[in-house]
Amino acid sequence: MFPVFWVDVWVEQVYGRGMELVAAVMAVGEAVGVLGEAVGVGLAAGSGAVVSGAVVGVARHVNVLVAAHTVLAGEFDARCLYGLDGSRSAAVWLARDTGCSLASARVLVWRARRLRTMAVTAGAFSAGALSVDKVDLLCRANSAEREVLFGRDEALLVSQAKVLHFDDLRRVVAYWCDAADDAAADDRARKGFDGRYLQVRTTLGGDVDVQGRFDAVNGAVFATELARIEKLLFEQDWATARELFGDDVTLDRLARTPTQRRCDAAVIMATRSSAVTVGSQPAAPLFTVHVDFDTLKRVCELANETVVTPGQLAPWIAVADVERVVFGAESRVLDVGRRQRFFRGALRRAIEVRDRHCTAPGCRVPAHLCQVDHIIEWCDGGETTQENGRLRCANHNRQRPGQTTNPTAQAP
Repeated sequence: MFPVFWVDVWVEQVYGRGMELVAAVMAVGEAVGVLGEAVGVGLAAGSGAVVSGAVVGVARHVNVLVAAHTVLAGEFDARCLYGLDGSRSAAVWLARDTGCSLASARVLVWRARRLRTMAVTAGAFSAGALSVDKVDLLCRANSAEREVLFGRDEALLVSQAKVLHFDDLRRVVAYWCDAADDAAADDRARKGFDGRYLQVRTTLGGDVDVQGRFDAVNGAVFATELARIEKLLFEQDWATARELFGDDVTLDRLARTPTQRRCDAAVIMATRSSAVTVGSQPAAPLFTVHVDFDTLKRVCELANETVVTPGQLAPWIAVADVERVVFGAESRVLDVGRRQRFFRGALRRAIEVRDRHCTAPGCRVPAHLCQVDHIIEWCDGGETTQENGRLRCANHNRQRPGQTTNPTAQAP
Protein backbone atom coordinates (compact mmCIF):
# COMPACT_ATOMS: atom_id res chain seq x y z
CA MET A 1 0.00 0.00 0.00
CA PHE A 2 1.25 3.50 -0.85
CA PRO A 3 2.15 5.76 2.06
CA VAL A 4 -0.52 8.38 2.69
CA PHE A 5 1.81 11.29 1.83
CA TRP A 6 2.49 9.71 -1.60
CA VAL A 7 -1.23 9.76 -2.29
CA ASP A 8 -1.39 13.41 -1.24
CA VAL A 9 1.50 14.30 -3.58
CA TRP A 10 -0.13 12.48 -6.47
CA VAL A 11 -3.49 14.22 -5.91
CA GLU A 12 -1.74 17.61 -5.75
CA GLN A 13 0.08 16.91 -9.03
CA VAL A 14 -3.11 15.84 -10.77
CA TYR A 15 -5.36 18.59 -9.50
CA GLY A 16 -2.89 21.38 -8.79
CA ARG A 17 -4.79 24.40 -7.53
CA GLY A 18 -7.95 22.50 -8.33
CA MET A 19 -7.62 21.01 -4.86
CA GLU A 20 -9.66 24.03 -3.69
CA LEU A 21 -12.51 22.86 -5.92
CA VAL A 22 -12.24 19.30 -4.63
CA ALA A 23 -12.31 20.54 -1.04
CA ALA A 24 -15.32 22.75 -1.77
CA VAL A 25 -17.25 19.84 -3.28
CA MET A 26 -16.45 17.71 -0.24
CA ALA A 27 -17.60 20.54 2.04
CA VAL A 28 -20.90 20.72 0.17
CA GLY A 29 -21.35 16.99 0.70
CA GLU A 30 -20.78 17.37 4.43
CA ALA A 31 -23.19 20.30 4.62
CA VAL A 32 -25.88 18.36 2.77
CA GLY A 33 -25.42 15.51 5.22
CA VAL A 34 -25.86 17.90 8.15
CA LEU A 35 -28.99 19.33 6.51
CA GLY A 36 -30.45 15.86 6.04
CA GLU A 37 -29.95 15.07 9.72
CA ALA A 38 -31.41 18.45 10.77
CA VAL A 39 -34.50 17.94 8.62
CA GLY A 40 -35.15 14.59 10.23
CA VAL A 41 -34.87 16.04 13.75
CA GLY A 42 -36.24 19.56 13.23
CA LEU A 43 -39.47 18.90 11.33
CA ALA A 44 -41.35 17.73 14.38
CA ALA A 45 -40.01 20.47 16.66
CA GLY A 46 -39.91 23.36 14.20
CA SER A 47 -42.67 25.95 14.13
CA GLY A 48 -44.53 26.84 10.95
CA ALA A 49 -42.35 29.91 10.48
CA VAL A 50 -39.19 27.85 10.84
CA VAL A 51 -40.31 25.26 8.30
CA SER A 52 -41.46 27.95 5.84
CA GLY A 53 -38.16 29.80 6.15
CA ALA A 54 -36.24 26.58 5.68
CA VAL A 55 -38.13 25.81 2.46
CA VAL A 56 -37.21 29.20 1.00
CA GLY A 57 -33.64 29.04 2.27
CA VAL A 58 -32.97 25.57 0.86
CA ALA A 59 -34.47 26.60 -2.48
CA ARG A 60 -32.06 29.53 -2.67
CA HIS A 61 -29.10 27.29 -1.91
CA VAL A 62 -30.30 24.75 -4.47
CA ASN A 63 -30.27 27.49 -7.10
CA VAL A 64 -26.68 28.35 -6.16
CA LEU A 65 -25.70 24.67 -6.41
CA VAL A 66 -27.39 24.32 -9.81
CA ALA A 67 -25.54 27.45 -10.96
CA ALA A 68 -22.23 25.91 -9.89
CA HIS A 69 -23.19 22.61 -11.52
CA THR A 70 -23.99 24.50 -14.73
CA VAL A 71 -20.60 26.24 -14.73
CA LEU A 72 -18.79 22.93 -14.15
CA ALA A 73 -20.79 21.21 -16.88
CA GLY A 74 -20.00 24.08 -19.24
CA GLU A 75 -16.28 23.76 -18.60
CA PHE A 76 -16.53 19.98 -19.00
CA ASP A 77 -18.27 20.52 -22.33
CA ALA A 78 -15.88 23.24 -23.54
CA ARG A 79 -12.81 21.07 -22.86
CA CYS A 80 -14.46 18.07 -24.56
CA LEU A 81 -13.53 15.95 -21.54
CA TYR A 82 -16.36 13.57 -22.37
CA GLY A 83 -14.30 12.27 -25.28
CA LEU A 84 -11.66 10.76 -23.01
CA ASP A 85 -13.72 7.61 -22.64
CA GLY A 86 -15.24 7.69 -26.11
CA SER A 87 -18.57 9.36 -25.25
CA ARG A 88 -20.02 11.20 -28.22
CA SER A 89 -21.24 14.24 -26.29
CA ALA A 90 -21.22 15.89 -22.89
CA ALA A 91 -24.93 15.15 -22.46
CA VAL A 92 -24.42 11.42 -23.05
CA TRP A 93 -21.57 11.31 -20.52
CA LEU A 94 -23.55 13.27 -17.91
CA ALA A 95 -26.65 11.12 -18.34
CA ARG A 96 -24.60 7.98 -17.81
CA ASP A 97 -22.40 9.08 -14.92
CA THR A 98 -24.85 11.26 -12.98
CA GLY A 99 -27.95 9.09 -13.42
CA CYS A 100 -30.13 11.82 -14.94
CA SER A 101 -32.12 11.47 -18.13
CA LEU A 102 -30.54 12.37 -21.45
CA ALA A 103 -33.12 15.15 -21.82
CA SER A 104 -32.09 16.69 -18.46
CA ALA A 105 -28.41 16.41 -19.37
CA ARG A 106 -29.03 18.18 -22.67
CA VAL A 107 -30.83 21.02 -20.89
CA LEU A 108 -27.88 21.40 -18.51
CA VAL A 109 -25.37 21.60 -21.35
CA TRP A 110 -27.63 23.94 -23.32
CA ARG A 111 -27.97 26.26 -20.31
CA ALA A 112 -24.21 26.25 -19.77
CA ARG A 113 -23.52 27.21 -23.39
CA ARG A 114 -26.07 30.01 -23.31
CA LEU A 115 -24.73 31.47 -20.06
CA ARG A 116 -21.24 31.87 -21.54
CA THR A 117 -22.50 35.05 -23.23
CA MET A 118 -24.86 36.11 -20.40
CA ALA A 119 -22.57 37.46 -17.68
CA VAL A 120 -25.27 39.41 -15.80
CA THR A 121 -27.65 36.47 -15.76
CA ALA A 122 -24.89 34.06 -14.72
CA GLY A 123 -23.83 36.37 -11.88
CA ALA A 124 -27.36 36.68 -10.51
CA PHE A 125 -27.81 32.91 -10.86
CA SER A 126 -24.62 32.17 -8.91
CA ALA A 127 -25.68 34.59 -6.19
CA GLY A 128 -28.97 32.76 -5.73
CA ALA A 129 -31.03 35.74 -6.94
CA LEU A 130 -32.63 33.82 -9.83
CA SER A 131 -34.37 30.47 -9.92
CA VAL A 132 -33.47 27.84 -12.51
CA ASP A 133 -36.78 28.38 -14.30
CA LYS A 134 -36.18 32.12 -14.62
CA VAL A 135 -32.66 31.55 -15.93
CA ASP A 136 -33.91 29.09 -18.55
CA LEU A 137 -36.57 31.61 -19.60
CA LEU A 138 -33.89 34.24 -20.18
CA CYS A 139 -31.69 31.71 -21.96
CA ARG A 140 -34.48 30.93 -24.41
CA ALA A 141 -34.92 34.64 -25.08
CA ASN A 142 -31.20 34.95 -25.89
CA SER A 143 -31.41 33.21 -29.25
CA ALA A 144 -28.79 33.67 -31.96
CA GLU A 145 -31.03 36.20 -33.76
CA ARG A 146 -31.52 38.29 -30.61
CA GLU A 147 -28.03 38.03 -29.11
CA VAL A 148 -27.02 41.64 -29.78
CA LEU A 149 -30.29 43.08 -28.47
CA PHE A 150 -30.23 40.77 -25.48
CA GLY A 151 -26.74 41.97 -24.59
CA ARG A 152 -28.05 45.52 -24.66
CA ASP A 153 -31.09 44.78 -22.45
CA GLU A 154 -29.80 41.94 -20.28
CA ALA A 155 -29.26 44.04 -17.15
CA LEU A 156 -32.83 45.39 -17.37
CA LEU A 157 -34.33 41.94 -17.91
CA VAL A 158 -32.37 40.46 -15.01
CA SER A 159 -33.41 43.28 -12.69
CA GLN A 160 -37.04 42.50 -13.54
CA ALA A 161 -36.45 38.76 -13.15
CA LYS A 162 -35.23 39.27 -9.57
CA VAL A 163 -38.51 40.82 -8.39
CA LEU A 164 -41.27 39.52 -10.66
CA HIS A 165 -43.40 36.43 -10.20
CA PHE A 166 -42.45 33.84 -12.82
CA ASP A 167 -45.70 34.25 -14.77
CA ASP A 168 -45.26 38.03 -14.87
CA LEU A 169 -41.66 37.63 -16.00
CA ARG A 170 -42.78 35.29 -18.75
CA ARG A 171 -45.10 38.01 -20.06
CA VAL A 172 -42.33 40.63 -19.89
CA VAL A 173 -39.91 38.37 -21.75
CA ALA A 174 -42.58 37.53 -24.33
CA TYR A 175 -43.12 41.23 -25.00
CA TRP A 176 -39.38 41.78 -25.25
CA CYS A 177 -39.04 38.90 -27.73
CA ASP A 178 -42.00 40.24 -29.72
CA ALA A 179 -40.39 43.68 -29.96
CA ALA A 180 -36.99 42.18 -30.79
CA ASP A 181 -38.37 39.92 -33.50
CA ASP A 182 -40.87 42.39 -34.95
CA ALA A 183 -42.29 40.72 -38.07
CA ALA A 184 -40.99 37.29 -37.06
CA ALA A 185 -43.50 37.21 -34.19
CA ASP A 186 -46.43 36.99 -36.61
CA ASP A 187 -44.62 34.23 -38.51
CA ARG A 188 -44.26 32.20 -35.30
CA ALA A 189 -47.90 32.78 -34.46
CA ARG A 190 -48.92 31.62 -37.93
CA LYS A 191 -46.90 28.44 -37.48
CA GLY A 192 -48.66 27.88 -34.16
CA PHE A 193 -52.04 28.25 -35.84
CA ASP A 194 -51.07 25.97 -38.72
CA GLY A 195 -49.83 23.40 -36.21
CA ARG A 196 -53.20 23.01 -34.48
CA TYR A 197 -54.63 19.51 -34.39
CA LEU A 198 -57.13 17.35 -32.54
CA GLN A 199 -57.12 13.57 -32.62
CA VAL A 200 -59.93 11.38 -31.33
CA ARG A 201 -59.20 7.67 -31.15
CA THR A 202 -61.36 4.79 -29.96
CA THR A 203 -59.42 2.24 -27.93
CA LEU A 204 -59.89 -1.52 -28.14
CA GLY A 205 -61.99 -1.37 -25.00
CA GLY A 206 -64.30 1.25 -26.52
CA ASP A 207 -63.00 4.24 -24.56
CA VAL A 208 -62.16 7.43 -26.42
CA ASP A 209 -58.67 8.96 -26.23
CA VAL A 210 -58.42 12.68 -27.10
CA GLN A 211 -55.16 14.52 -27.82
CA GLY A 212 -54.71 17.93 -29.37
CA ARG A 213 -53.06 21.31 -29.53
CA PHE A 214 -54.63 24.74 -30.06
CA ASP A 215 -53.11 28.04 -31.04
CA ALA A 216 -53.07 30.73 -28.35
CA VAL A 217 -56.33 32.50 -29.20
CA ASN A 218 -58.51 29.48 -29.98
CA GLY A 219 -56.96 27.65 -27.06
CA ALA A 220 -57.94 30.47 -24.72
CA VAL A 221 -61.53 30.40 -26.02
CA PHE A 222 -61.72 26.64 -25.40
CA ALA A 223 -59.90 26.62 -22.03
CA THR A 224 -61.87 29.55 -20.60
CA GLU A 225 -65.25 27.96 -21.29
CA LEU A 226 -64.02 24.59 -20.06
CA ALA A 227 -62.79 26.18 -16.81
CA ARG A 228 -66.09 28.05 -16.37
CA ILE A 229 -68.16 24.87 -16.59
CA GLU A 230 -65.68 22.95 -14.44
CA LYS A 231 -66.03 25.58 -11.72
CA LEU A 232 -69.82 25.15 -11.77
CA LEU A 233 -69.39 21.39 -11.42
CA PHE A 234 -67.00 21.91 -8.50
CA GLU A 235 -69.57 24.08 -6.75
CA GLN A 236 -72.19 21.38 -7.27
CA ASP A 237 -69.88 18.69 -5.89
CA TRP A 238 -68.96 20.89 -2.93
CA ALA A 239 -72.59 21.63 -2.07
CA THR A 240 -73.47 17.92 -2.23
CA ALA A 241 -70.50 17.00 -0.03
CA ARG A 242 -71.44 19.63 2.56
CA GLU A 243 -74.94 18.20 2.79
CA LEU A 244 -73.47 14.75 3.44
CA PHE A 245 -70.49 15.56 5.67
CA GLY A 246 -71.18 19.01 7.12
CA ASP A 247 -69.04 22.17 7.18
CA ASP A 248 -65.78 20.30 7.79
CA VAL A 249 -65.85 18.65 4.37
CA THR A 250 -62.51 18.31 2.56
CA LEU A 251 -61.60 17.82 -1.09
CA ASP A 252 -61.14 14.08 -0.73
CA ARG A 253 -64.86 13.83 0.06
CA LEU A 254 -65.92 15.18 -3.33
CA ALA A 255 -67.55 12.77 -5.76
CA ARG A 256 -65.23 13.70 -8.65
CA THR A 257 -61.56 14.56 -9.08
CA PRO A 258 -60.56 17.76 -10.96
CA THR A 259 -59.66 15.75 -14.08
CA GLN A 260 -63.00 13.94 -13.96
CA ARG A 261 -64.87 17.24 -13.68
CA ARG A 262 -62.86 18.59 -16.61
CA CYS A 263 -63.84 15.59 -18.70
CA ASP A 264 -67.51 16.01 -17.73
CA ALA A 265 -67.28 19.71 -18.59
CA ALA A 266 -66.08 18.84 -22.10
CA VAL A 267 -69.05 16.52 -22.55
CA ILE A 268 -71.39 19.31 -21.43
CA MET A 269 -69.82 21.63 -24.00
CA ALA A 270 -70.45 19.06 -26.74
CA THR A 271 -74.01 18.42 -25.55
CA ARG A 272 -74.84 22.11 -25.55
CA SER A 273 -73.34 22.49 -29.01
CA SER A 274 -75.59 19.74 -30.38
CA ALA A 275 -78.61 21.58 -28.99
CA VAL A 276 -77.80 24.81 -30.86
CA THR A 277 -79.95 25.28 -33.93
CA VAL A 278 -78.34 25.80 -37.32
CA GLY A 279 -77.85 29.47 -38.15
CA SER A 280 -78.10 30.72 -34.56
CA GLN A 281 -75.72 33.47 -33.51
CA PRO A 282 -72.97 32.21 -31.14
CA ALA A 283 -71.78 34.35 -28.25
CA ALA A 284 -69.13 36.81 -29.37
CA PRO A 285 -65.71 36.60 -27.69
CA LEU A 286 -64.53 39.70 -25.84
CA PHE A 287 -61.09 41.18 -26.48
CA THR A 288 -59.86 43.81 -24.05
CA VAL A 289 -57.33 46.37 -25.30
CA HIS A 290 -55.08 47.70 -22.51
CA VAL A 291 -53.66 51.21 -23.01
CA ASP A 292 -51.24 52.89 -20.60
CA PHE A 293 -52.38 56.53 -20.58
CA ASP A 294 -48.93 57.96 -19.81
CA THR A 295 -46.56 55.85 -21.86
CA LEU A 296 -48.87 54.33 -24.49
CA LYS A 297 -46.74 51.20 -24.46
CA ARG A 298 -47.87 48.47 -26.80
CA VAL A 299 -49.78 45.77 -24.95
CA CYS A 300 -51.49 42.84 -26.62
CA GLU A 301 -52.44 39.85 -24.53
CA LEU A 302 -55.37 37.62 -23.69
CA ALA A 303 -57.24 37.56 -20.39
CA ASN A 304 -55.15 34.54 -19.34
CA GLU A 305 -52.02 36.74 -19.77
CA THR A 306 -50.82 34.96 -22.91
CA VAL A 307 -48.96 37.46 -25.08
CA VAL A 308 -50.20 37.44 -28.67
CA THR A 309 -49.55 39.54 -31.76
CA PRO A 310 -52.12 41.88 -33.30
CA GLY A 311 -52.08 39.60 -36.34
CA GLN A 312 -53.45 36.73 -34.26
CA LEU A 313 -56.46 38.82 -33.24
CA ALA A 314 -57.18 40.27 -36.67
CA PRO A 315 -59.32 37.33 -37.93
CA TRP A 316 -61.59 37.69 -34.88
CA ILE A 317 -62.34 41.40 -35.13
CA ALA A 318 -65.36 40.95 -37.38
CA VAL A 319 -67.11 38.65 -34.88
CA ALA A 320 -65.72 39.79 -31.53
CA ASP A 321 -66.66 42.50 -29.07
CA VAL A 322 -63.85 44.98 -28.42
CA GLU A 323 -63.54 46.77 -25.09
CA ARG A 324 -61.36 49.83 -24.45
CA VAL A 325 -59.64 50.23 -21.11
CA VAL A 326 -57.46 53.30 -20.42
CA PHE A 327 -55.08 53.29 -17.43
CA GLY A 328 -53.73 56.34 -15.65
CA ALA A 329 -51.14 56.71 -12.91
CA GLU A 330 -50.85 53.94 -10.30
CA SER A 331 -52.83 51.55 -12.51
CA ARG A 332 -56.10 53.43 -11.97
CA VAL A 333 -58.63 52.71 -14.69
CA LEU A 334 -59.66 56.07 -16.11
CA ASP A 335 -62.18 54.84 -18.63
CA VAL A 336 -63.94 51.60 -19.57
CA GLY A 337 -65.48 51.99 -23.02
CA ARG A 338 -68.81 50.41 -23.91
CA ARG A 339 -69.03 47.37 -26.10
CA GLN A 340 -71.26 47.46 -29.12
CA ARG A 341 -73.53 44.96 -27.40
CA PHE A 342 -74.69 44.58 -23.79
CA PHE A 343 -72.15 45.45 -21.08
CA ARG A 344 -72.84 45.37 -17.38
CA GLY A 345 -70.77 46.00 -14.26
CA ALA A 346 -68.20 48.53 -15.51
CA LEU A 347 -66.78 48.89 -11.99
CA ARG A 348 -66.19 45.14 -11.64
CA ARG A 349 -64.73 45.05 -15.13
CA ALA A 350 -62.33 47.86 -14.28
CA ILE A 351 -61.05 45.89 -11.28
CA GLU A 352 -60.76 42.71 -13.38
CA VAL A 353 -58.60 44.29 -16.06
CA ARG A 354 -56.50 46.09 -13.47
CA ASP A 355 -55.76 43.11 -11.20
CA ARG A 356 -55.88 40.32 -13.83
CA HIS A 357 -55.88 37.59 -11.17
CA CYS A 358 -56.30 37.00 -7.43
CA THR A 359 -54.28 39.61 -5.56
CA ALA A 360 -53.26 37.31 -2.70
CA PRO A 361 -49.46 36.91 -2.77
CA GLY A 362 -48.45 34.18 -5.21
CA CYS A 363 -52.02 33.27 -6.23
CA ARG A 364 -52.68 33.19 -9.98
CA VAL A 365 -56.39 32.30 -10.17
CA PRO A 366 -57.61 34.26 -13.24
CA ALA A 367 -60.02 37.17 -12.99
CA HIS A 368 -63.06 35.39 -14.40
CA LEU A 369 -62.85 32.83 -11.57
CA CYS A 370 -62.42 35.47 -8.84
CA GLN A 371 -64.73 37.51 -6.66
CA VAL A 372 -64.40 41.26 -6.05
CA ASP A 373 -63.71 41.84 -2.37
CA HIS A 374 -63.86 45.01 -0.28
CA ILE A 375 -60.44 45.90 1.13
CA ILE A 376 -62.15 47.77 3.97
CA GLU A 377 -65.23 45.72 4.80
CA TRP A 378 -68.64 47.10 3.89
CA CYS A 379 -69.78 46.63 7.49
CA ASP A 380 -66.83 48.80 8.61
CA GLY A 381 -67.79 51.67 6.32
CA GLY A 382 -65.82 50.57 3.27
CA GLU A 383 -67.09 51.98 -0.01
CA THR A 384 -67.79 50.09 -3.21
CA THR A 385 -65.17 51.91 -5.27
CA GLN A 386 -62.29 50.95 -7.50
CA GLU A 387 -59.75 51.94 -4.84
CA ASN A 388 -61.46 49.76 -2.23
CA GLY A 389 -61.93 46.74 -4.47
CA ARG A 390 -59.62 43.85 -5.26
CA LEU A 391 -59.85 40.44 -6.87
CA ARG A 392 -59.82 37.45 -4.56
CA CYS A 393 -60.29 33.80 -5.44
CA ALA A 394 -62.96 31.94 -3.46
CA ASN A 395 -60.43 30.46 -1.05
CA HIS A 396 -58.60 33.72 -0.24
CA ASN A 397 -61.85 35.65 -0.07
CA ARG A 398 -62.90 33.37 2.78
CA GLN A 399 -59.69 34.16 4.68
CA ARG A 400 -60.87 37.46 6.12
CA PRO A 401 -60.91 38.78 9.70
CA GLY A 402 -63.55 36.98 11.74
CA GLN A 403 -63.85 34.11 9.26
CA THR A 404 -62.20 30.70 9.25
CA THR A 405 -61.57 28.23 6.50
CA ASN A 406 -60.36 24.68 6.40
CA PRO A 407 -56.92 24.80 4.74
CA THR A 408 -57.55 21.41 3.14
CA ALA A 409 -60.83 22.54 1.61
CA GLN A 410 -59.54 24.64 -1.23
CA ALA A 411 -60.97 24.83 -4.71
CA PRO A 412 -58.65 23.59 -7.45
